[in-house]
Amino acid sequence: MNENKAVPTAASQRLAEMGLENFAPYLMNRIMGRYNAAVQSEMAELGLTTPQMRSLSVLSAIDGILIRELAVYAVVQQSTLSRALDALARDGLIRRETDEVDSRATRVFLTDAGRETYERLWPHMSDAYAAMFRGIDDEQKKAFIATLKTIMRNIRKHDF
Repeated sequence: MNENKAVPTAASQRLAEMGLENFAPYLMNRIMGRYNAAVQSEMAELGLTTPQMRSLSVLSAIDGILIRELAVYAVVQQSTLSRALDALARDGLIRRETDEVDSRATRVFLTDAGRETYERLWPHMSDAYAAMFRGIDDEQKKAFIATLKTIMRNIRKHDF
């Protein structure tokens, strides 16, 4: 791939003209694929799938989230998430509770065992995250994350 090509600006430009190395969705998918691969062995050792890992990760930051919101944050289809949560509940890593305001909605919480499992996985996730930014200074990293947030605002379908 030729990495010296100018970054395209024309919306009508075809992928072949643009090149995969300049197509942001392709690059983001490759990055996430490599990130997931970097933590795969530890996930397997803990008996976790990618949707389960993502769920535990989100719950470590937003415990007690509604299932429909968890699906968005974990980037998992609701049917896949349901199976992942069933397995996590069966293993004692999460618990579900009916929402106090809307009895039709369910909230998900980490159990102590779930938090311990997440804490065992986190160092590997953190190492993979650090590896992504190796050789990138703080200003570049801040600018990159700000750009990603702008892209998220441009394409999001939810208020979060």
